[in-house]
Amino acid sequence: MPEEKPAPGPEVPAAAPAKPDKPKKEEKAEEPKAPRAPKKLEGVKEDFRYIVRMANTDLDGTRSVAYSLTALHGVGIRVAEAVADLAGVSRTERLGNLSEAQTDKIEEILGNLGEISPHWMVNRPKDWESGVDLHVFGADVDVRRRDDINRMKMIRCYKGVRHDMGQKVRGQRTRSNGRTGLTVGVIKKTAIAAAKAKEAESGKKEEKKE
Repeated sequence: MPEEKPAPGPEVPAAAPAKPDKPKKEEKAEEPKAPRAPKKLEGVKEDFRYIVRMANTDLDGTRSVAYSLTALHGVGIRVAEAVADLAGVSRTERLGNLSEAQTDKIEEILGNLGEISPHWMVNRPKDWESGVDLHVFGADVDVRRRDDINRMKMIRCYKGVRHDMGQKVRGQRTRSNGRTGLTVGVIKKTAIAAAKAKEAESGKKEEKKE
């Protein structure tokens, strides 16, 4: 009899050939970045000052005179340009190129600007204490403002009372803007219904106790 051949079993898939390991990239040590060199300015003198101290404020010496003076509180571009012209300094010159004598002259003109310039140009015309035109700048702006508000509160004028109450002073709306604390007229219907229900329950409890 012919020999019976065994039934073929399920085919086993051949194992996939192992992929060769990729060579690992060598990790390079991060080198510290060198600090950037300061940008070289054109038209700078040897005794250039990057920071100019004026009226207890540090001003940027790399900017032009007109725009650098606007960093002073109470000095805008219009006043800065006028001061530069009165001091005989170019508006477009860098502030750091000026000598100390020139910066002192600018500060002196700022202090006497009320006497030199017209009354419509200063920020404090007809000062209530001295009666003269003044232009306040630097830290004196906040000091004068605080003194004015305290004086209005003391004499109990309308603006002083409004300041004291923490309300708007110059006639603005207060119904929809500037609200502080609880406001009347903005209660939802659900809140009203809940309040009425609570009142009704408290009334019933009182009747039972009686």
